[in-house]
Amino acid sequence: MLPVFAAVFFIAVVLGVVFLAGIIRKYSLSDERADTREYFNLTEDDDMAVILQNEKAEENGKFMDGVAYVNFSTVQEYLNSRFYWDANENVLLYALPESLVRVPVGSSEYYVGKEKKDAGYNIVKTNGNTTYVALDFIQEYTDMEYTFYEEPYRVEILYQWGDTSVASLKDDEAVRQKAGIKSPILTDAVKGQKVTVLPTEEEIEDWTKVRTDDGCIGYVRNKKLGTVSTETLASTRDFTEPVYTNISKDYTINMAWHNVTTSAANDTVLSTIASTKGLTTISPTWFTIADNEGNLDSIASAEYVNYAHQSGLEVWAVVDNFKEGVDTYEVLSYTSKRENLINQLIAQAIQYGVDGINVDFERLSSETGVHFIQFVRELSIRCRSNHIILSVDNYVPKAYSSHYYRGEQGIVADYVIIMGYDEHFAGSEESGSVASMNFVREGIEETLKEVPAEKVINAVPFYTRLWKETPKTEAEIASENQNEVGYQFIPYNLSSEALGMQAVEDLLAANGVEPVWDDECKQYYAEYEKDGVTYKVWMEEEQSIEEKAKLLKEYNLAGIAEWKLGLEKSSVWDIILKYVN
Repeated sequence: MLPVFAAVFFIAVVLGVVFLAGIIRKYSLSDERADTREYFNLTEDDDMAVILQNEKAEENGKFMDGVAYVNFSTVQEYLNSRFYWDANENVLLYALPESLVRVPVGSSEYYVGKEKKDAGYNIVKTNGNTTYVALDFIQEYTDMEYTFYEEPYRVEILYQWGDTSVASLKDDEAVRQKAGIKSPILTDAVKGQKVTVLPTEEEIEDWTKVRTDDGCIGYVRNKKLGTVSTETLASTRDFTEPVYTNISKDYTINMAWHNVTTSAANDTVLSTIASTKGLTTISPTWFTIADNEGNLDSIASAEYVNYAHQSGLEVWAVVDNFKEGVDTYEVLSYTSKRENLINQLIAQAIQYGVDGINVDFERLSSETGVHFIQFVRELSIRCRSNHIILSVDNYVPKAYSSHYYRGEQGIVADYVIIMGYDEHFAGSEESGSVASMNFVREGIEETLKEVPAEKVINAVPFYTRLWKETPKTEAEIASENQNEVGYQFIPYNLSSEALGMQAVEDLLAANGVEPVWDDECKQYYAEYEKDGVTYKVWMEEEQSIEEKAKLLKEYNLAGIAEWKLGLEKSSVWDIILKYVN
């Protein structure tokens, strides 16, 4: 039996050794090294990983000819959105307060205004449809720092300054790709080395996410990490942000738009302003983009300006994009076309002695947004150097108009105007107020999140929309696709027309209707039926305008504006005067 016992004992020992080895393998630290090129997703020889503070950028940069370059999309989204790339004319632009920086592709030379400079390296390079910008050049205009590392190529960029969480290692420790002892090692950290402690979406037991000084983001064991503390991260560079100076009036602005459609209509200026009170500014609709080359149509009048000035009014001439057939994207996405438009605008302003330019570009597509705000920047440079006031009209802030970049407008323009109306407009699917109080208040409060109050002007409507609900015929109802997804039966066809204040009062009086005050909307509401048709109206008159005018003081706004002259009752000016005097 001894040989049998010996064999069994031997087998037991072997099994024990195997089991023990498995336990050791399971709970021992892996010494496998991560493939850092794979980790940083580097496929080309000149690929360079870009670590933006505490996360890796989706787009790699390039390290070419000893210069670190980052993808332009990374520059715009994270580092400095004021850089602008014109893909049509292959030029990089940066708007300074008094001049425009221009950089052509593949050159070390660039222009600041008319001054020619040389960076000593190619500033902009392109690879197919991808544009790369040298980090050294970006740093000239951006409060950021970067450190370049080799093997593999990577750059760590710091651009967010303030409090950050840090900790020192209590012992040598491997920084692993994931939270786990079997995860590959990204880099080695030594005792006493300080790491930045990063937040995670969910807590990971026994592990902490960190960033090392060499740009690796991974995990270390908690037991190797010292006490987490807060430090203030600050730039070590002597960088000064440019100051975009603005014209600011020392009085509350009361501006009214004057809808001038022909040259002959300029002659009505005196009769138009005769019944106004407390008006400080008149804004005639003089300029419009004429074609897709950025040319300008103008009906400006020197006599009009003289009359206005003699009446103590400034003239802020409107430029709009309302002409049929004009593609605003086409005009604004070309630097040469923007320049053409701006040159003509400034020339007209100087020739006719206008005091300001009011930009009223509406219905811009989301793709046009970056080109629109670049137009505003470039126009602001020319206005600033010629002492011309620049104001920009905006919708009440909603998600669909975020591409108007109100925050940037608030920096480069003198005034940001809220068009606090068209809550319900001609194309609305339901009848309703043009400018209810909640709508107007929300517009102001959302704008003030991006623009300082001393630059904000809130515009009120002098018009009311009369809604007409006409019952559908049986044939119309039968023709509707009631199985269509989202179908909702509406028993009437809706139409409307915009009316002036007196016209609405006359209409209601003619139909024997007494309006009722709606304290939520802060407007009078009236409804009546005639010949089977229902008419509804939310009125703009003295009391509703006063409720809106009160918001000037409540929010310390720069002023009030009105659309448009000729639709108001003369008594409204006495109301407005109480809040702008």
